[in-house]
Amino acid sequence: MDETRRAFMLAAGSAVAAMSLPQAMAGGTDQATSSDKGAKAMDYQSAKELSALLRAKRVTAVELTDRAIARIEAYDGKLNAVVVRDFEGARAAAIEADKALARGEGGPLLGLPMTIKECANVAGLPTTWGIPGTEKIPVREDAVTVGRLKAAGAIVLGKTNLPLMLADMQSYNAVYGTTNNPWDLSRTPGGSSGGAAAALAAGYVPLELGTDIGGSLRIPAHFCGVFAHKPTHGIVPLRGIAPPGTPSLSVPMRIELAVAGPMARSAGDLALALDVMAGPDAADALGYKLVLPPPRHSELRDFRVLVLDEHPLLPTAGSIRAALDGVADKLAKHGVTVARTSPLLPDLARLGRTFVQMLSAIFAADYPDDIYASLQSRAAALPPYADTISAARLRASIMSYREWVKTDRIRIGITNRWQHLFREWDVVLCPVMPTPAFAHDHSEMAGRHISVDGTEISYGDQIMWNGNATLAGLPSTAMPIGLSGEGLPIGMQIVGPSMEDRTTIAFAELIEREFGGFVVPPAFKA
Repeated sequence: MDETRRAFMLAAGSAVAAMSLPQAMAGGTDQATSSDKGAKAMDYQSAKELSALLRAKRVTAVELTDRAIARIEAYDGKLNAVVVRDFEGARAAAIEADKALARGEGGPLLGLPMTIKECANVAGLPTTWGIPGTEKIPVREDAVTVGRLKAAGAIVLGKTNLPLMLADMQSYNAVYGTTNNPWDLSRTPGGSSGGAAAALAAGYVPLELGTDIGGSLRIPAHFCGVFAHKPTHGIVPLRGIAPPGTPSLSVPMRIELAVAGPMARSAGDLALALDVMAGPDAADALGYKLVLPPPRHSELRDFRVLVLDEHPLLPTAGSIRAALDGVADKLAKHGVTVARTSPLLPDLARLGRTFVQMLSAIFAADYPDDIYASLQSRAAALPPYADTISAARLRASIMSYREWVKTDRIRIGITNRWQHLFREWDVVLCPVMPTPAFAHDHSEMAGRHISVDGTEISYGDQIMWNGNATLAGLPSTAMPIGLSGEGLPIGMQIVGPSMEDRTTIAFAELIEREFGGFVVPPAFKA
């Protein structure tokens, strides 16, 4: 996410290219009828609750779809979250869903409207990744995950915004513009799944499909006060989630560190969507079957919890640490085994540096030759003693395959250490980001900084907490745990053992049930 990455994104874009808010949002008097208020209450019901209403014939798929469309049309002029729309196709799909429901057919998502992050292929809709000039490239096939969601009965209303080439912690680009945070329009909803998180927080839909390599599911969830799940690496197929114009593939697609996963307003809905999305790609010649173990525990008091609120490479705001410490205190009062340190914990400084190095190398693999040559010159000019994160990022951008293998062996050692830790601990709780949502900043990325309680840090260093789960391919569930003094959401990560996604989601569900979870942004309350 350094300046060279930004330069590449801009170069790629150039090469390819050769209402006022409703009265309720503005704080005016609500003149809604009782039936209107009932409809508004539905805007924030969970996917599971809406499914129950559909099965009980208390609401139709068409009604849910029309309500979602109306809400998008009323509110999105200021948020700009749903940037690709297929309302006509959604209404047609809703009619078919109602027919299926009338026949007694089932499907875990049958009749539920949802949106999809713009980077995933949806047949008939553009996939641009924010690159100007790619809007008319035909998309003829759904991504594997999108196909599974549709097969489960989901109704796709459209696609949500993201940053250029998914390479920012904000969601803006020259094709679709800027997405704002429902809690404060002057702030970012996060990235790269920022439009997705904003759509959920605004009550448009109950479910979203996002992606994550450096925190792109978890950061927007934290900034917008919603839930997200970064799955164990490899359990959700990535085929069909690729830059515009990528040829259709008939073989499985694997990207180091990258995943696709669900976003929602409740932990239970994460589990519902993950069950639909996870599983081997049908194109995988190995033909294996994915079996995720059940949660380790069903009672909160049975969990063994390790809490981390300080990172050796990154300051973390007092408001973030206080919210996390508050959760830890509540857990301890409920009889949960809680600790703040463990001799089994990997070296977080080494972990963070390795994460940054591998992430930089993955990004740099696509740089144009001239940008790469510039990186080589700059890296050669670095003093041998330069050991900052920025220097590590620069050197990693041009690492050889030999250096990659050595770095990957460090990653394997760190992964092994996590495996040993999770024999004694069930989950690890830690922050997502060092601060709540920050103000929009569209200046050159290399010059951006973030203030953490008065300490200036490099913009790219914010993602350090996300490396805990990403580097080792571990599952991580992000959930809201409180509000800052400014009234902005604060989230935490629940990191668990590899393949034990059901454990981190179940823990989130227990926390949600006991202490609360999603809160409606004040401007969006019915």
